[in-house]
Amino acid sequence: MGRGKVQLKRIENKINRQVTFSKRRNGLLKKAHEISVLCDAEVAVIVFSPKGKLYEYATDSSMDKILERYERYSYAEKALISAESESEGNWCHEYRKLKAKIETIQKCHKHLMGEDLDSLNLKELQQLEQQLESSLKHIRSRKSHLMMESISELQKKERSLQEENKALQKEVIKMPNKAPIIT
Repeated sequence: MGRGKVQLKRIENKINRQVTFSKRRNGLLKKAHEISVLCDAEVAVIVFSPKGKLYEYATDSSMDKILERYERYSYAEKALISAESESEGNWCHEYRKLKAKIETIQKCHKHLMGEDLDSLNLKELQQLEQQLESSLKHIRSRKSHLMMESISELQKKERSLQEENKALQKEVIKMPNKAPIIT
């Protein structure tokens, strides 16, 4: 016996609705995993339950990478559309996107300044520490390079002044011993 066709409409019974949600969510996540394994596709699935609980699945690459890739693709596609027709909606989208980037940059800046670290977990703190150590190495290297250049310039200047001093001493020695004329 086959299963009958399910009519797609909201399930009124709360318990049946929750059971259906749970089963179909699991089925959806299973299918996402299967397509990622069988077809070597990058897959990301985000589901919010009626109560607002988050369920997600992402392939080996992280959800962030997939969403970033989606955003780039989506942005490129929208850029083509906006080239055809400039509209206020695209400007609003661009504004929201730039505002989000600014907020992210400000958040990173605060983290680099040692502020607002409570929101970071241990791994993120370790990454921040490594980033700061790497930056410090680059800064010290640049500082050393500039100091060496400065020392080299000063040594050249010193040699030049010594040569000039020797030349002046030779001129003084060559001068006849004349008594100074006092007037």
